[in-house]
Amino acid sequence: MTGTEEVESLAVDGLRWLVGVARDTGGGGLGWPVRPSDDGVDPMLYNGTAGVVPVLLEAWRHFGDDAYADTALRAARSLSDAVDQHPDDSLYFGLTGIALVLRTIDRELGADEAGAAADRALERVRSRFDGTRWGDLFELMGGNAGIGLGAWAAGDAELAVRALEPYLRTAEATERGGVSWEFRLGVESRLHHLSHGTLGVVYALAAVGSAAGRTDLVELARAGVADVVARDEGGPDGFLVPHSDPQRAPELIERHSYGWCHGPAGDAQVFRLLRDVLGEPAWSGLADRCWHTVTHSGLPRRPRPGFWDNNGRCCGTAGVLALACDRIAEQGDSPDFARTLVADLVSRAIRDADGVRWSNVEHRATPSDLEPQTGWAMGNAGIVRELLRHVRVSSGGDPRYAFTWPDQPAVPGTAAQATEPIRPVGADVTS
Repeated sequence: MTGTEEVESLAVDGLRWLVGVARDTGGGGLGWPVRPSDDGVDPMLYNGTAGVVPVLLEAWRHFGDDAYADTALRAARSLSDAVDQHPDDSLYFGLTGIALVLRTIDRELGADEAGAAADRALERVRSRFDGTRWGDLFELMGGNAGIGLGAWAAGDAELAVRALEPYLRTAEATERGGVSWEFRLGVESRLHHLSHGTLGVVYALAAVGSAAGRTDLVELARAGVADVVARDEGGPDGFLVPHSDPQRAPELIERHSYGWCHGPAGDAQVFRLLRDVLGEPAWSGLADRCWHTVTHSGLPRRPRPGFWDNNGRCCGTAGVLALACDRIAEQGDSPDFARTLVADLVSRAIRDADGVRWSNVEHRATPSDLEPQTGWAMGNAGIVRELLRHVRVSSGGDPRYAFTWPDQPAVPGTAAQATEPIRPVGADVTS
């Protein structure tokens, strides 16, 4: 097999393992635990059932195999059943993410019942808003910023704007001439990056603000990004901002990270968005500097314990691969670094009769190899989704995803790709 065919075959085996550990939830529904050994299933986008659905849609479009769409529909049934009981409202951990996935199932597969469940979920989110926030978290993953992004993507513009307006009155001026926000009630540290920090709020303000014609939100985004840019320690060629100030949990958290969640791989996604919505070339330069830092950091090598112990989409190699493929699609970057990332994922795959999965590492635990996970953040769903896209990008296929994640700007397809279905590269890969 060629390298591309090998990667595609690996992805198929990753899907086979993923489908194999799914659980019947009754009434024709299907759900996933975070880990196969867990009791019960989890509906959340971050590392539960909602986060598995995007890779099922990706596989459906990539291979043209309706079995993946049928599995996605069964997952939607379990998500619909979870709407009335789930206690969290956020994008990554709660009902907003569940609603977005259900809405996508309705749009892509014509499942009216999924669309109705999405409406019900968003109404529950709306009803639990206290006028300022939904809970302790006040950022992208678990707070207002993510709810605004997810609501907009799910078609609820009014809720999206309402979620973001509180940032106007809660912004804190910083000594660097910008603003920041507390990411969690009562925590002194101010986080800076996409998942839990200022840049996640910036992304939501800029994306929703520009789409809704709210210049006040867009200008607030500018103030937030100004604070983060002023903290750069990687210039002039690179871009590297600390995790937080004052450093949160220094005994556990490294001062600098390089992935999507707390590092330049995620920062670059914010700069890509600002480039698109503001039409200013300086943001492309900052994204390039992020990429310089990522590619010169040493990853995906693991020269010391804790440096790069994660394969996943949130904190590890798959999240960097997502940006690498964005750059190939948009700018014609060399594919060499993307191939290095893929080769590392291939080398770390666990293979047996059940299929393929990946184990992350916690160097402070014994044993250090963690149980493989199923979902988007740390498991098969996030990794396989990026491998399938890399296969298409490598072969001149469609670089777009079947499901557009709300905090990753979409890349354009060609006119031909806009009308032609995604096709597999290898032959008989599903047999």
